[in-house]
Amino acid sequence: MKKLAKLFAIVAIIIGCSFASYAQTPIKIGYIDFNALLAGMPGIDSVKIKLQTYQKTLTDQMDAMKAEFENKYLDYQSQSSSMSDLIKQTKEKELSDLQGRIDAFQQKAQQDLQTKQQELVAPFIEKAKTAIKEVAKENKFTYVLNAIEDVVIYKDEADDVMALVKKKLGIQ
Repeated sequence: MKKLAKLFAIVAIIIGCSFASYAQTPIKIGYIDFNALLAGMPGIDSVKIKLQTYQKTLTDQMDAMKAEFENKYLDYQSQSSSMSDLIKQTKEKELSDLQGRIDAFQQKAQQDLQTKQQELVAPFIEKAKTAIKEVAKENKFTYVLNAIEDVVIYKDEADDVMALVKKKLGIQ
């Protein structure tokens, strides 16, 4: 029983000390508009151009597939009255298969575009996060929040770390 009482006393002392030391450390919270930071980073414009070029390539391929479908559909409509049932079924199957390929291509293209965007933007995100962490440590911020609309209810302009992070990244 004495050992249990000593254990409780030790735990209480440890908890008390940790609360006391925590109470002495002020919490300092900063914020930054992460999207605005990314948009202002050097080199991000080339990423946007690469993504637009890649998207145009995918869009051009999609347009070609849709044009092929439309041509085959118009051909089917104009000749369907003179086609035998077997040829109609074959043409309908061909149109259905082509529509399925178009749908699959569209889904895959969206996934590929997102993957490409993540791949191209990831180094910029990592660089920005590293700079934010360094600024937070240098300026003794306990937390740095992303100042997304409606997430940060109130913010004091003095706690905006954008200028500090831009300086760290060498952005004007």
